[in-house]
Amino acid sequence: MVKQARRREVIRAGTTVEQMVRAISDMIVTGAILPGAKLDEVSLAVRFDVSRTPVREALRELGAMGLVVREPNRSAVVTNVTEAYLHSMFEAMAELEAICARLSADRMTVDERRALELMHRGSMRLVHAGAEEEYSVHNTEFHTRLYRGAHNDHVFEMVTQTRARLAPFRRAQFRLPGRLAKSYEEHGRIVTAIMRADAAAAGQAAYSHVEIVSDASAVFAAAGE
Repeated sequence: MVKQARRREVIRAGTTVEQMVRAISDMIVTGAILPGAKLDEVSLAVRFDVSRTPVREALRELGAMGLVVREPNRSAVVTNVTEAYLHSMFEAMAELEAICARLSADRMTVDERRALELMHRGSMRLVHAGAEEEYSVHNTEFHTRLYRGAHNDHVFEMVTQTRARLAPFRRAQFRLPGRLAKSYEEHGRIVTAIMRADAAAAGQAAYSHVEIVSDASAVFAAAGE
């Protein structure tokens, strides 16, 4: 009873499902789980020490991300995310990020600009340490500041939904040699443009950044084909 209560508490906090989605999606993207593999609810529940309810929720989220497909009364099956499909999502993401950067250059308050700059500078220590996981968390927070800096709720909703589908691939890029340092440099160009209130340069820097991320992430899609 105590163990079941603990499980329910964790599920309400949202941590168990998040951790499962992250772990499973990372294994799919990196090829640890191959296209066509079946994801059995019972096995996953045992593996993550949870009930089947959060497992179903995790599989539902993975389905929304396009990583698995599931038919009624059947196990979820890992899909084959092709390079072409991944490119189409990143193409949309690049446009949305460019919009956010342009609007941020125009609309961010002085305090928001300074906070973005300080956050960026602080991430250099993660690059020097080669802290992939920590930098990945920083990367998400950095881009969220850009989205919020646009001060447009509709754009924020669209860009965060698209980012959620690409999240496993955006995390995976940091496994590539030298990617942390390059990402830092790309972020720097975005920050510089925003600090100068140069909307055109900010938009171009953000678009180019996502294009580079797309190219880096394509390695993982190609590996699964």
